[in-house]
Amino acid sequence: MSEVLRRVQVTVEYLGYIKQALNAEQSELITLRDKATVEDLLTLLAEKHGDAFKKAIFDPKEAEMKPHHILAVNGLLINQLGDLRAKLKDGDHLVVMPVVTGG
Repeated sequence: MSEVLRRVQVTVEYLGYIKQALNAEQSELITLRDKATVEDLLTLLAEKHGDAFKKAIFDPKEAEMKPHHILAVNGLLINQLGDLRAKLKDGDHLVVMPVVTGG
């Protein structure tokens, strides 16, 4: 018997200038293999959105997010979840946003 490939679907939402930089919708539904990590997702998004994503958010060659950006999964910052190694579950909601500073 063949093994059924399990998949998870997550929603990725882009806030601030990121949406315009990627020329993307505010959010998109992404399908990944079961037990995929945040890094797997970011790598897929880098392939999908190309240089704009690699320059602004994440380049798979560097294996870490660019400074001045925050990634939250279901309202928790990625550093609270084990960084990019955090496993994603079906229905997770991720938000990619720029760090906002001011005085």
